[in-house]
Amino acid sequence: MDSQELKIPVDRVAVLIGKNGEVKKRIENKKQVRLEINSTEGDVVVSGNDSVAVYETLNIVKAIGRGFNPEIAELLYNEENNLDLINISDFSGNSQKKLLRLRGRVIGQEGKSRKMIESLTETYISVYGKTIAIIGNVEAVAMSRQAIEMLLEGAPHGNVYKWLEDKRRETIRRKFADRTFM
Repeated sequence: MDSQELKIPVDRVAVLIGKNGEVKKRIENKKQVRLEINSTEGDVVVSGNDSVAVYETLNIVKAIGRGFNPEIAELLYNEENNLDLINISDFSGNSQKKLLRLRGRVIGQEGKSRKMIESLTETYISVYGKTIAIIGNVEAVAMSRQAIEMLLEGAPHGNVYKWLEDKRRETIRRKFADRTFM
């Protein structure tokens, strides 16, 4: 029996459990694992007979802990999708003021910047605490991560969107070219 432990923010425990425990049950049934949740500390132990199932479940729990709703986190059941975390503190240092400003740059006014990156990369982004989490296919997550890092390093929003649009066009062209040669 394989077992892994993870700590999530206490205010995300209720989301992990779900109404009447339905999210927890759904995750346990899908991967045949067991979740032990300490709701006062935020400790989660995932145990099961299949190490891969335990690892995948750990990623889903981590995604929920980083601010995603369970339905989006469960996209990680598909092995083509992955979760990537960016620590904003790596860009802000110890300055709380700078951390808040950088979070604001990524989120944008009324969430417009985050939504724009999500739509151009076909990913899901969650800004929670000191981290930014991204869920999507590997190539899209890499593109999204680079765009977010550009914003965190101070690049103007317009330049980042232009870069993303160019990358997206390039990706579409490449997919189209691959199909015509098959």
